[in-house]
Amino acid sequence: MKTLTTTEQLAEFCAEARNHPYVTIDTEFLRERTYYSQLCLLQLAYPGKGDENAVLVDPLVDGMRLDPLYDLFRDTSVVKVFHAARQDLEIFYFDGKVFPKPLFDTQVAAMVCGFGEQVGYETLVKRIVNHQVDKSSRFTDWSRRPLTDAQKEYALADVTHLRGVYEFLAAELKRQNRSKWVDEEIEVLTRAETYEIAPDDAWKRVKTRTSSARFMAIVKELAAFRENYAQTNNVPRSRVFKDDVLIELASTKPANLTDLGRSRLLQREARKGDLADAILAAVARGVAMPTDLAPQPDRSRDKLNVDPALADLLRVLLKAKAEQSSVAQKLIATSSDLDLIAAGERDVMALRGWRGEVFGDDALRLCAGKVALAAKGGSVRIINL
Repeated sequence: MKTLTTTEQLAEFCAEARNHPYVTIDTEFLRERTYYSQLCLLQLAYPGKGDENAVLVDPLVDGMRLDPLYDLFRDTSVVKVFHAARQDLEIFYFDGKVFPKPLFDTQVAAMVCGFGEQVGYETLVKRIVNHQVDKSSRFTDWSRRPLTDAQKEYALADVTHLRGVYEFLAAELKRQNRSKWVDEEIEVLTRAETYEIAPDDAWKRVKTRTSSARFMAIVKELAAFRENYAQTNNVPRSRVFKDDVLIELASTKPANLTDLGRSRLLQREARKGDLADAILAAVARGVAMPTDLAPQPDRSRDKLNVDPALADLLRVLLKAKAEQSSVAQKLIATSSDLDLIAAGERDVMALRGWRGEVFGDDALRLCAGKVALAAKGGSVRIINL
């Protein structure tokens, strides 16, 4: 097992990788103690057998830069292959402001090819390349050095077997003429807005039961402060204060340190000093915010006039179409999508693109009364009316 510890070694590997049609990539990282994921290990491989043409890259070594990898990411002649790429891409986006293109995600491809919903890497390796992945090092603290041989073998397996998985799925997508389906899904993964959270929008992630203007104004200010603080100091949001604390503070509206000290949920260190002052300032901004500027949760779905019988028929149709096309149901449409369609909404992802071909067109015909469903044995038939 070869471990690259210098930028020059990484540059040599990436230069050679450019002579091949694809490179498989995985990362090991920690996020429990930080806002942004800490990259601890990088695994790379281009076509070969076993550990051949596969390396580990140690980003924790002083002087190691990932610029050669980011240059490879920009080389559109080489496909960059990941499994469940979102967290990996987030790391590379915040570190290098780059997305690997073209990108292939084997988890997405597997769902399109009938391997089920959010299928795991170990499952794909077992079913496609007939290998059992050793899971013993799964919960390793990847920031600690030195790594054991067992840890290195575990990490390297994430890219060596991925080669066979990719080659199989790429061929299957081409055979079924579904490569564009995967491209539609991956396009979302390579958008900056998928990963960036603007502090002013952080309140949308907080689940509330109350929608009064004053309460929501304080929620917005507290959520924005917490997001800013977490990003600036690179600490998890929960280390600043958790959502239940935020809700409590928005309800009690503390005006001074004495009020803040009465909080049942706020941690002791947040009741004094600069952090306490900042929390009180956020509450004060929320209290002072004009009510017409206070945010309002999107309650539009609460008012949907869903036809329950039609929603049930759409669920039956989705199950039938998913089985016919061998595509995971949740990839085609969510339960929420079906309710929207049953309520007359038409700006729904399940009705567009490849989803429209597989399910959406027939769903609209069902809503219009142009088709009926009939059970025959264990299957469902679509009958034109």
